[in-house]
Amino acid sequence: MTIRVFLVDDRSLFRAGVRIAMEDAGDMKVVGEADSGEEAVRALVDERVQADVVLMDVQMPGLSGVAAVSALAAGRRAGDETPRVLMLSVTDEDDMIVAALRAGAHGYLLKGAPRAELIRAVRTVAARGAVFSPTVAARLSGYFSAVHEMPIRVAFPQLTERERQILDLIARGYPNRRIARELVLAEKTVRNHVSHIFAKIDVSDRAAAMVRARDAGLGA
Repeated sequence: MTIRVFLVDDRSLFRAGVRIAMEDAGDMKVVGEADSGEEAVRALVDERVQADVVLMDVQMPGLSGVAAVSALAAGRRAGDETPRVLMLSVTDEDDMIVAALRAGAHGYLLKGAPRAELIRAVRTVAARGAVFSPTVAARLSGYFSAVHEMPIRVAFPQLTERERQILDLIARGYPNRRIARELVLAEKTVRNHVSHIFAKIDVSDRAAAMVRARDAGLGA
């Protein structure tokens, strides 16, 4: 099966290099190119150019790559399958990556990736998978870990970082002895922390603390 690829980038030299890589792969065919988000939407939506994978630059003058991805999904007609989009970018900023994924992108690859990595990425996305550059994947992991912690900090702003750690383990049902072992603390130190936690979150016993903590997302 031949993978139909559509290239979107405002730099013609970059598109030329990617086109050569796609055509040399043997199982890919470049079915169109655009140098702007507007032109890409016009070709893929209005002119109904059929593509399996769109390689989309994130940052372009006019309609950005992220906005173009949203426009492709919004412009889908009945019976048409929206092409899957692999974003290409020079930046791995958290906000840009997350915005692209929310818009409907199926992967995010940094420009400058080796040719073999780019070809594998296109094949993966065409096969309905998702792919990210290693540095992007690492940043995503850190981003979503931070997002997961945000509600906890909002719910218990009065707790120290150590107290939040202990409350999380309480929410998992750990007794003080195991908490001490997990955090490499003296059991007496853990008991003192637990007492402070109970006072700060206004509960009288361990069961109530577990309920409060799990409602806030701890103990997962």
